[in-house]
Amino acid sequence: MVSSLSSINAVASNFIQCKQSQTNVSKFIVRSTLGTSSDSRENQVNPSNNEKLHVSRRVSFGIGAIALFPQLQTGPARADEEVTDNGWWITSHPLPVPTVTSKITNEETGKRSFVQNGIYMAKILPEGSAYRLKQCAFDLLAMKDLIYQGDVWPHIRRYLCLKSTFMYYDFDIVINAATDEQKPPLTNLANRLFDNAEMLLEAVVKKDEPLTKSIYADSEVILQEVMAKLAKFSI
Repeated sequence: MVSSLSSINAVASNFIQCKQSQTNVSKFIVRSTLGTSSDSRENQVNPSNNEKLHVSRRVSFGIGAIALFPQLQTGPARADEEVTDNGWWITSHPLPVPTVTSKITNEETGKRSFVQNGIYMAKILPEGSAYRLKQCAFDLLAMKDLIYQGDVWPHIRRYLCLKSTFMYYDFDIVINAATDEQKPPLTNLANRLFDNAEMLLEAVVKKDEPLTKSIYADSEVILQEVMAKLAKFSI
């Protein structure tokens, strides 16, 4: 009975100390931020001061968090209400599909079978599109490892469609920015590349390994030509 009473007294004592620390929040915050050398000497003499200091810091952090959360909750709502197009990200859904004005579509279907929707094409300068074309051509040349690896057809298909989609829209940007003298050879090169990409995609979908390797051999030649052509390209 005596032990139970002592435990109850201990709990009550701790509760009273916590309440006292909460009522003296301002005092503890000032001491924690503007403490002097005398405070440090006092802490050495009386270790309980350190405990009060830790409590005050926790309380101050809690108050700061309470003040911050309403701002986090209301900030985005105000941004959506005030600004619909802030120039940094797209608020519409689904993502807009770029338009192609140059003559690089399939003449029979009016589109390209490898083009993927839902891919965000950043609006970069024609020089940036030319650079990305070279990078995508390099990446497709590295796809040879996948083709000769074996049964990884889904990965080949996704990779081919992704890179070809970027090249499709980038070629349109480059062709439109080119001079009248540059446009015909660039358009011819793009159509050869994309006709080959459609044939390669068809072979990949069929999982025809001999046909895929045969078509990809032609792809390598065209991709190397793309890299060489755009290395000398200037607007």
